Amino acid sequence: MKVGFVSLGCAKNQVNCEQMIWKTYEAGHEVALGAEDCDVAVVNTCGFLEEARQEALAEIDALAQAKAEGKLQKILVTGCMAQWWKDEIAQRCPAADGFLGVSGYEDIAQVLEQMMAGQRPAHFGDIDAPVPETDRVVCTSDHWAWLRIAEGCDNRCAYCVIPYIRGKFRSRPEEAILAEARDLAQAGMKELIVVAQDITRYGLDLYGERTLAKLLPKLCAIEGIHWIRLHYLYPDEITDELIDVIANEPKIVKYLDIPIQHISDRMLKAMHRRGTGGEIRALFAKLRERIPGLVLRTSLIAGFPGETEEDFEELCTFLRAFPIERAGVFPYSPEPGSPAAAFPDQVDEDVKRRRVELITELQLAVVDDWCEGMTGQVVEVLCEGYDDETELFYGRSYADSPGIDGLVHFEGEEGGVAPGNFYQVKVTGNYDGELIGILYEEDDQP
Repeated sequence: MKVGFVSLGCAKNQVNCEQMIWKTYEAGHEVALGAEDCDVAVVNTCGFLEEARQEALAEIDALAQAKAEGKLQKILVTGCMAQWWKDEIAQRCPAADGFLGVSGYEDIAQVLEQMMAGQRPAHFGDIDAPVPETDRVVCTSDHWAWLRIAEGCDNRCAYCVIPYIRGKFRSRPEEAILAEARDLAQAGMKELIVVAQDITRYGLDLYGERTLAKLLPKLCAIEGIHWIRLHYLYPDEITDELIDVIANEPKIVKYLDIPIQHISDRMLKAMHRRGTGGEIRALFAKLRERIPGLVLRTSLIAGFPGETEEDFEELCTFLRAFPIERAGVFPYSPEPGSPAAAFPDQVDEDVKRRRVELITELQLAVVDDWCEGMTGQVVEVLCEGYDDETELFYGRSYADSPGIDGLVHFEGEEGGVAPGNFYQVKVTGNYDGELIGILYEEDDQP
């Protein structure tokens, strides 16, 4: 039987999909990415936002059409949307033949067998159960991979349903993380992206203290790993000890993803975020001082219930005073089941869009200024391929996380540059927020 996988959503979802691929392959089935020419399609869904759920439903509808045309036998819907809608998912997806929530991914082979036997299984399990240690088939790249160190979340932000979908925060044991990291290094992975909903909380549930600062040097000691990137850090949990580790470990790229969502004390309190705007300002100033060349990424919500023009202007003023090189800007989305969906003073959709546009324009100017400042500098680039149209190689610098940031485009001789290798590139210019450069040798004249 040939089983095709379609993975939607975040990095944690991607890891779950890679685990399911391994268990399916281990059970003796042929596996593929995508559903074309497959007997069974597995759609690993995202359920975080309405837009993501609509994307998943559209994908399932397209597969249902293929099934009706005899091009596909069965459809299995897995992941966050299935978990969030577990009591109604069968009615919402009538063409699907089975459902698997965010717990019990290791049981996919059994679920596939039940489907092929004519049953319509629905396995949702315990979202607070310990994280299963399951092998995986990395599908992102031949030279970088996600390294998930925890599951779930305890922060309970007012706009978010992740704790209700993925359960409470559960750290993976340190020895399991290090063993997986060594396996990834042996498989040729040169960049590991450490990920969890809140990596700064790592270890608290297992060891009674936050131990990310102890874990990172052990990851850095693994031979073959060249870059370690960190997603996502909760601002009020970033300690001086952790800052020292990030600043002093050469393998940890000087790029931190710290979602702050807002800067107004009123909005932070309404969002159920810990800390104040003043504490965020002090943290960012400290990080800039202690980590030279630091690139910051954050996420921002515009139009949260009750956001006034004064709150919004405070956010814009902050972004002008503390330029953030990378930012995802989102209009507030009232997710059913989240506390904020029932808040009064919901902001008009047109106002949300206008505010998002204003912040985006501000951020584009920040990116342009940063790119201009990089001209003439030499950066290390992980090559990812060659573009026949531009006749340039492309890759990522320390300032670029895959899929969400830009690329560095650079000249190089054919046969002398290969994807998966690191190169020194001298930045000669930029275009549309991305850097352009040429290969640089140390004996070149500046």
